Amino acid sequence: MASLTYDLTLAGLSVGSAAALTGIGLVVTHRATGVLNFAHGAIAMVCACLLRQFTVEWHWPLALAAPLTLLVVAPAVGVALERFVFRPLSVLGGDPAQTLVASIGVFVLLVGGAVLVWGPGARPDAPTLVPADPWGQLAVTLVLAAGVGAVIRWTRFGRELRAVVDDRPLAALGGVDADRVAAAGWAFGSFTAGLTGVLLAPYVRLDPYGMPLLVMEVVAVAVAARMRSLPVAVVVALGIGVAQSQLTRLHPSGWREPLLQAVGANLFVVALLVAALVLPGIGTRDALPRTATARVATPPGAWIVAVVLFLLPLGFAGSDLHTSVQVPALGVVLLSLVVVTGRGGQISLGQAAYAGLGALFTALLAAGRFPGLPELPELAALLAAVVLVAPLGLLTGWPAIGRHGLALALATFAVGVGVSRFVFAQPYATSGLTLGRPAGFDGDRAYYVLELGLLAGALLAAHALRRGRTGRALAAMRDHEAGASAAGVRVPALKLTAFVAGAALAALGGGMLGMGLRAFDPAAYDPVRGLLWFAAIVVLGADSVLGALLAAALLVGLDAGTRGGVAAAVVGVLAVLVGRFPGGPYEALRPAAERLRLRREPTLTPLGIGVRRRLRAPVRGSGASRGPTATRVTGAGVRGAPDTLRFRTGGHPLVRRPVPPVGSDADGAGAPWPSGTARRTGPGRGTRSGPPPAADTEASGGATGAGGRGGAVLGPAHAEHPPGTTGVPRVPTPVAPSPRRPGTAPRADFVAPGRPVLRARALRVAYDGFTALDGVDLDLPPGRITAVVGPNGAGKSTLFHCLAGTVRPVSGRVALGERDITRLPAHTRTRLGIARTFQQLAVFPTLTVAENVRVGAEQGRVAGPGAVERALRLLGLDGAVRALPAAGLPTGTLRRVELARALAGSPRVLLLDEPAAGLDTGEVTALARVLRALAADGTALLVVEHDLDLVADLADTVHVMTAGRVVAAGPAGHMLEGLGTAVEGLGTAVDG
Repeated sequence: MASLTYDLTLAGLSVGSAAALTGIGLVVTHRATGVLNFAHGAIAMVCACLLRQFTVEWHWPLALAAPLTLLVVAPAVGVALERFVFRPLSVLGGDPAQTLVASIGVFVLLVGGAVLVWGPGARPDAPTLVPADPWGQLAVTLVLAAGVGAVIRWTRFGRELRAVVDDRPLAALGGVDADRVAAAGWAFGSFTAGLTGVLLAPYVRLDPYGMPLLVMEVVAVAVAARMRSLPVAVVVALGIGVAQSQLTRLHPSGWREPLLQAVGANLFVVALLVAALVLPGIGTRDALPRTATARVATPPGAWIVAVVLFLLPLGFAGSDLHTSVQVPALGVVLLSLVVVTGRGGQISLGQAAYAGLGALFTALLAAGRFPGLPELPELAALLAAVVLVAPLGLLTGWPAIGRHGLALALATFAVGVGVSRFVFAQPYATSGLTLGRPAGFDGDRAYYVLELGLLAGALLAAHALRRGRTGRALAAMRDHEAGASAAGVRVPALKLTAFVAGAALAALGGGMLGMGLRAFDPAAYDPVRGLLWFAAIVVLGADSVLGALLAAALLVGLDAGTRGGVAAAVVGVLAVLVGRFPGGPYEALRPAAERLRLRREPTLTPLGIGVRRRLRAPVRGSGASRGPTATRVTGAGVRGAPDTLRFRTGGHPLVRRPVPPVGSDADGAGAPWPSGTARRTGPGRGTRSGPPPAADTEASGGATGAGGRGGAVLGPAHAEHPPGTTGVPRVPTPVAPSPRRPGTAPRADFVAPGRPVLRARALRVAYDGFTALDGVDLDLPPGRITAVVGPNGAGKSTLFHCLAGTVRPVSGRVALGERDITRLPAHTRTRLGIARTFQQLAVFPTLTVAENVRVGAEQGRVAGPGAVERALRLLGLDGAVRALPAAGLPTGTLRRVELARALAGSPRVLLLDEPAAGLDTGEVTALARVLRALAADGTALLVVEHDLDLVADLADTVHVMTAGRVVAAGPAGHMLEGLGTAVEGLGTAVDG
């Protein structure tokens, strides 16, 4: 018995050593670059195959081939990936969405390339680099871990590495060569990947699909180490390896035997499920591809082309449509990713599992082997399988409620791997299964017609989830989850809905695919397929149903018409180019197509040239001879242009508009946001003047300046006015006159006219021992504007988040009227009548201005029929700007959009987090006018603001915070005067 235990321990140490090497490589790469290298297993497989090629095929000596593979090729692969794939992404800002897609793209590209070069089969003759005795592998692992730990802890490179991880831009400003550090991290990570592959190859299946997945299963050790601690990664890997080996000693009888065998052979998968679903996530930022601009409209006639292409196989002369029947089925599977990822913004790397479950359940139901259900006809079995699989979408939907970024990616990947290992790979579940076709559709041609009908139904379902109220809520959640929750969207329920709908569509497509192949093939639903499908749908259009159909045709057609692996290689190339072309292949091809398009430049006749010369002559004279001019605002500056006003809206083309008559609104929308050329010198600094003379009232509300505070749209301020005008344009005011005129002193009365709408009592919030709020009390009475001021770190934002529902206090109470809302989430508070805005703009860029406001109206406290139009009209957004996508609009306009969305739900309480951020003087004046009108209408307002000028002009009551406490509260004039005296006294003391 002791000898068996010893032998099993040695075998476990051997497996654990290889897993520890993987953990070390993943941790070092993540610490150097912030990237979770999904391609780690693919690099291991390529290095193992390359060493075999050198030694077995080309008969090189192992002493030459091994150093060349491990010390030259593997690090070179890592350096190449850093230089050409991930460095462009870091230059663009290190968006985790693009980084994840690129990492998966590298995985897919290497797997597809390996299939093309070496074929898909397994090779049992891989060379042995280290003997089977585990002590050699264990020694290599421990030496590497100790060496890396020493370098990170005690060397200059280690200090630079820690600096780059903490803040890469700041480290670069401090003189650290961040690119060199990242390249070194990638080189070492690739070296450990290659060493892992070479050590494992003699003892596992060396094939392009099996080995990468086997290596990625042990990512659990890096997750358990929080992607930081090398000792923890090594200890966890060795412990799991030994435990997995010891489980082989158990031989229970009955139903427990296959289950225990499955767990014993896949203990690393169990650890991956626990690490991904139970342990805290390793990433907090969203890891989804974000659409920077509005979704590109479907080209005219694209649907006609798609219908023709899908009907084309019915005209083939032969009756064998074995390849064609796979395209509609795979299209339905990819539509599930359009719903989950494209529209819902949630990453899902486990859709292959749901597709496989759909095929498996269909086969079991048709064979009468599903527990508790009778034998069903094939078509009824397919529909029943969809109903049974749909609730299983909660396996990935539930973790998505509290996880984002890499944590969600790992959770969905772990579910896919777990289903593959514990269901598809078990003989008791899949042995002897056959899958027929529905009666009357046995032939390929008839079955293809049935598939087209099911595909049409799936397209309608996906279309329904992308339109209307649900579609707008999904798009809002995708674009800005916190903003969607603040607008009243039930984000947790919506995430579950997206994953359940995605699981149902994947199950339908998987069952169709199994019927088309007439068998249940577990390899067709391998987790590697899930990564390939995800990468394909992302690079070809995540939010496009046409993109799903194109991806299905591409994946099936390329592999059927050429050697296997071509489709994976093509998709991998497109995915790794995401750093070079952030907008995707369409955006990359569009400029080239425009350059190739023939253009005919207009030319003038000799008479026209003479007329133009005579018209231009007066313009070159004195200013008195000039006619009415306007201004063109571009990134280069301001230039006069006759009778036109041009403005740039982010990424949108220049729009030409006629110059409005002086005294009229610029866009006919009655915009209350006048733009001024004067800028405030800073929050609470200096004085703010009124609107400058002749300030244009452009609906865009001001362009973004270089300083990030939002610039002014320069209107006809420098132009001569037409005869008969008096100079200053009239600024329309679409709101009722407020009790307090702009510029007057704030009211001195401090007693609220009614009971507080929102009350906070003894709020306390602590973060890791630091007390952010310490017993804060606050009342927000109706019809009053309350302001909270204080230095940075005083606790203003934490108090704001406690009231909004995004931070839960350790102790204390928040009440809306008589109702305790302390534990209610943000979206529930919004539906009760608490609306908010954000310091950093929270708009939905893929929706239009009107759709942004409609989300607030549909999800708010009161969904009135005219709420959208009232909010648009109040904020001056009911003109042409209402139909523009929010992406790229100037800061002033987006501030209005966000405020209009908050007001569309008829809130009782409005919380404003630095509402003047990014606005110029005229825009701030108009904002104050609107806020006073809201207060006069009975709304309770809270303003957290650094601009003391705005606070003095706007607030009725001011609360001063410092060190997490409210140290003073009272009328605005009295409090700000005392605050200014304290600041002056401090300055005098410092000067003295």
